Amino acid sequence: MTTTATRPAEHTGRGPLSTDELAARIARDIPAGSYVNLGIGQPTRIAEHLSPDAGIVLHTENGMLGMGPAATGDDVDTDLTNAGKVPVTELPGAAYFHHADSFAMMRGGHLDVCVLGAFQVSVHGDLANWHTGDPDAIPAVGGAMDLAVGAKEVLVMMKLFTRDGAPKLVPACTYPLTGQACVRRVYTDHGVFEPGPDGVKVLETYGVTVAELRDRLGVDLRG
Repeated sequence: MTTTATRPAEHTGRGPLSTDELAARIARDIPAGSYVNLGIGQPTRIAEHLSPDAGIVLHTENGMLGMGPAATGDDVDTDLTNAGKVPVTELPGAAYFHHADSFAMMRGGHLDVCVLGAFQVSVHGDLANWHTGDPDAIPAVGGAMDLAVGAKEVLVMMKLFTRDGAPKLVPACTYPLTGQACVRRVYTDHGVFEPGPDGVKVLETYGVTVAELRDRLGVDLRG
């Protein structure tokens, strides 16, 4: 994945992206022919926006290659679900395998891209997405740690701010880490970012300017 823009595209004539708009935005950036894992939650929506002609093969950690979009109506098969237990469809050539084999694919560097949700991403690309540290929260790491270190490209799909308005793109993660310096790109409702050792590069904004984001986020944004 390469960055073509040298200056951020500020789309201030519209509001933040909806979940489906964000999913479609990410889908456009996934290279044709890639083997891809979509994390539980929002990232699964990306499957609805992948071009059938792109040859992208979706992997699920519960043991399937060749997953299609979510199943509806008569297409629902309760024995055919993704890792989040959501009914899905299968594409021609789909294959099924043991859970251990699935994790071997994840850990062995066989996936080109994974898209994960996050509670926090740091300016250096650290990822926290399995536990908030709240004593009442139920930790749920699943295969996120395996994907964070095993996939060739780790992308994050998340809201930029919590419901309370707190930034989720932060100077340093305060929640337990899933992986260190593993995130290549962060896609949010308010913008697209690339974290790294020299700060965060802003690629696009939606409904807000880079200057406004600097004030709200309190992190080093390069644009």
